[in-house]
Amino acid sequence: MQTSNQYYHHGRFKVAGGVLPDAVTAYRTYGDPNNDKVIVFPTCFGVKLALGSQDYLVGEGKVLDPNKYFVVTFALFCNGESSSPSNTPAPYGGPYFPFISYEDNIRAQHAVLTKHLGVRKVFCVVGFSMGGQQAYHWPVIFPDFVERFVPICSSARTSPHNQCFLEGPKAAMLASKDFDDGHYQTTPQHGIRAFARVYSAWAYGQTWFREHKYLMDGEYPDLNSFIRERWEGRFVSNSWDANDMIALLNTWQKGDISIIRDGGDYEKALKSIKAKGLVMPSKTDLYFTPEDSETEVSHLRDAKLHVIPTIWGHFAGGGANPPDVAFISEKITEFLQAP
Repeated sequence: MQTSNQYYHHGRFKVAGGVLPDAVTAYRTYGDPNNDKVIVFPTCFGVKLALGSQDYLVGEGKVLDPNKYFVVTFALFCNGESSSPSNTPAPYGGPYFPFISYEDNIRAQHAVLTKHLGVRKVFCVVGFSMGGQQAYHWPVIFPDFVERFVPICSSARTSPHNQCFLEGPKAAMLASKDFDDGHYQTTPQHGIRAFARVYSAWAYGQTWFREHKYLMDGEYPDLNSFIRERWEGRFVSNSWDANDMIALLNTWQKGDISIIRDGGDYEKALKSIKAKGLVMPSKTDLYFTPEDSETEVSHLRDAKLHVIPTIWGHFAGGGANPPDVAFISEKITEFLQAP
């Protein structure tokens, strides 16, 4: 089982906003490459493979067990591991990095699977949040390559409300006194910390805050300490680059499977998906709402809806709360074992 990042160089790679002279996709593999039960598990916003972002579902005895499946985890473009504003040289680095779409990410991942790993078909794509949006995009872009997909706390299209929410942390970063239109020479602490504070209120359900879950069973004395350490620290301590954060957010804001095909007809795009789906929203998610998932499932040919019964909001799907991980794992296990 590999536990370190691998890197695939695509060479010159066309993307939605232009071109990457030498695009790189970071990935990890777990299990036997000869196993035809291939699972793809891409990352979401604000996480990195090197920090163990996918470990809550991948591992021996877990739902994505390398003894049962060949699991490939991918880092999104702009997350600091794959090609990103922070690691791309001039003239395309920093604020000059081109816009990256979900389709760009999927095409790159497909190239790694087919050209490098010899994969002929994917049994299932699993993803949380932005990873779930990739899971939705996979069977649209490569309809004969993917058999099943599992979006967790996600959607096939970023809703207007979701887009509006993202304008908050984006504006906090762009308006900060040290962001300097992306031309900063040192880490823009004010901008990154403001971004994190604006985002923090949206990650959990209102009941979670009402019940003071942010105290984490005594780990934090108050709300501000939680925000400072868990949210500001999440980005500052893990060396997140501000331009990377904005570029990733732009990919998220413009997510929509219907722009890939069907000329923007959202319902038609959903109905075109041949793969079997398992859609799992959180009951208390404030931006990937269960109501949106209900609508999407009503248009899918072959999909089941299981709402995660939780007060942990969006983060219920990302490994934050063990009972929620157990619920998700149980439903995925049933889905993968079904004929």
